[in-house]
Amino acid sequence: MAFSLTEIYMVAGFLLAAYAVVANDSIQTLGTFLSSNSHRPWWALWIFASGILCAVLAYGWFAHDGDVSYGRLTNFPVPEGGISWIHVIPPLALLFLTRVGVPVSTTFLVLTVFTISNLQAMLTKSLLGYLVTFVVAIVVFRLVFKRATEYFHRTRGEAIPRYWVVLQWSSTAFLWSQWLIQDLANIFVYLPRQLSFSWLAFGVLVLIAMQGYIFYTFGGVIQKIVLSKTDTTDIRAATIIDFIYGLVLLVFKEVSNIPMSTTWVFLGLLAGREFALSMYLADTGFKRTLKNVSMDALKALSGLIVSVILALGLPYLNRLLFGG
Repeated sequence: MAFSLTEIYMVAGFLLAAYAVVANDSIQTLGTFLSSNSHRPWWALWIFASGILCAVLAYGWFAHDGDVSYGRLTNFPVPEGGISWIHVIPPLALLFLTRVGVPVSTTFLVLTVFTISNLQAMLTKSLLGYLVTFVVAIVVFRLVFKRATEYFHRTRGEAIPRYWVVLQWSSTAFLWSQWLIQDLANIFVYLPRQLSFSWLAFGVLVLIAMQGYIFYTFGGVIQKIVLSKTDTTDIRAATIIDFIYGLVLLVFKEVSNIPMSTTWVFLGLLAGREFALSMYLADTGFKRTLKNVSMDALKALSGLIVSVILALGLPYLNRLLFGG
């Protein structure tokens, strides 16, 4: 059976985007889960996360008439003429940036090359997400969980009650499902908007396999960002982080179907939490926190700049080379 060049680009783009998004964004979601469960077999964590992945994809496929993006690709129609080489370049760039540990927004990098007219709406929603999580994290960890955080920090390494394991796995399931609803659009933008069962099965198998590799390597390079934050290996602190992150994604999911950068929301949450902790933990200095947060923000901004350059430059280069 012969495949057209468009179909080859479509599958290649999907495979590259699937790996890049799983390696970059999903670790920002599952990173605290991995770090605080590093003593458990990787395959047990993989089976748990894969079960949730299958459930989210199956529900989206049935409830949205084959659209596993949950309507987030409504404003991103399939390009005229189908997927071309210019749509395959962004996930390649994402793979490179992920390898050097840059927390890039896959939403901007992948989706803007399909329809740059939606960039302003995505940017506005993402900036709002960063600010909301930043403020919420400061308020929550400074006022609500101050004593709890001090206690967690003081009792690091001690035996933790088993109910915390149940709470953390529950918060991870909630967060993982909300992240998938937001970011599946970044992967399935390369496939038909209404998937047949065969395309759905293909997508599920690819994502499960790639996720297995990431779990086997316990997160790869991006995981270092999570591990650099205060007490993220503590299952109790990780539970609170995951629950807040999931709640914010749930709220913004209901606001509109415009895709947003979960990376920026993630960085806003960690930044706000780090600033809050620096106010009352002696070994978490304000200057060091400011430096770390600024570096993360600059890396995210660099990803946005690359996204805009690719979105504007690739179509121009295509016209220049092929007159298309």
